[in-house]
Amino acid sequence: MTTARTPGAVRDAADGPAHTGPSGSTPRTTSGRNTAYPLYVAGKLGGAAVSLLAVLVTSFFLFRVIPGDPVKAMTHGIPTSAAQMATLRKQFGLDLPLWQQFTDYCARALTGDLGTSYQFHAPVGELIAAKLPATLLLTGIAVVIYSSLGLWLGTRSAWRNGSLGDRLNTGVALTLWSVPAFWLGLLLIIVFSVGIGPVPGLFPTGGMESGDTTGFAYVLDVAHHLVLPVATLVAVGYAQTLLVMRSSLLDEMGSDYLTTARAKGLRDDLVRRRHAVPNALLPTVTMVFINLGHVAAGSILVETVFSWPGLGGLFYQALSVPDLPLVQGLFVVIAGAMILMSLLADLLYPLLDPRVGR
Repeated sequence: MTTARTPGAVRDAADGPAHTGPSGSTPRTTSGRNTAYPLYVAGKLGGAAVSLLAVLVTSFFLFRVIPGDPVKAMTHGIPTSAAQMATLRKQFGLDLPLWQQFTDYCARALTGDLGTSYQFHAPVGELIAAKLPATLLLTGIAVVIYSSLGLWLGTRSAWRNGSLGDRLNTGVALTLWSVPAFWLGLLLIIVFSVGIGPVPGLFPTGGMESGDTTGFAYVLDVAHHLVLPVATLVAVGYAQTLLVMRSSLLDEMGSDYLTTARAKGLRDDLVRRRHAVPNALLPTVTMVFINLGHVAAGSILVETVFSWPGLGGLFYQALSVPDLPLVQGLFVVIAGAMILMSLLADLLYPLLDPRVGR
């Protein structure tokens, strides 16, 4: 008597015996793992592209609800006839239907052309490029300092949870996190620039340089002007980083793998650095990359308070008109930097935690 065999069974017999694991079950193949990460990357890239498209749409329509007529603002105090006003509107494309303005804007933006500023009569890209170095200098230094400080203090506070140092660090961080950055900047100007009581004015009230120095003296002069705005950004930024890192590490401290590591005889310092901190980094990595995105944005209010010649002051000037091409261009650059940094954080996750993207 012969036993009927299915085609699948014939193929299995022809291919030889199946390889099984210790329990007799077939082990998971690597093909799924090999395709999972590319699919994960493709999904994140697609999400970033959709987000960028949403930014283009938002940047166009959002600033058109701002009260004010750009042409009237530019000609304020200058005798201008109705014909001249109409000519200016036609020159800036404001006489076109809204849908046509939108399509023209998207077509130019996708090719890197952000338009021409109404008030400066210069390409928006050139204006942003001219102001970007000052913003990168200010916020770049601040991000590096407060990210490093927040990670270090957050780790130590969580590892010594409930100690006097932890309560002190947490209390100071909560207080600074709740303080508006521009208000803190004004206080620092009053105390350390203008001077109050026995405290003399030690630092400039604003600007990036005095204008009469060169060489190494110029570097020192810029550093002197950097102290107060950097201190303002660091005070608020480190508090957020500390609290996020502390909370994330506290969630990890009760895990079984830390108990196992201690049972193997590892020193407490090694358990923290090699096991606990790497697993607690994911939320903090997200925040650090978002902060890096803020490097391009700067801090509009802080730059305005300290008269810093960066993108923040340029954004404030553009809003006051409103200079629609300049405002839209700045919005796209700032939001694009945030999207790029969020994308890089997502792509870095699988390197920190192999479970992500699998």
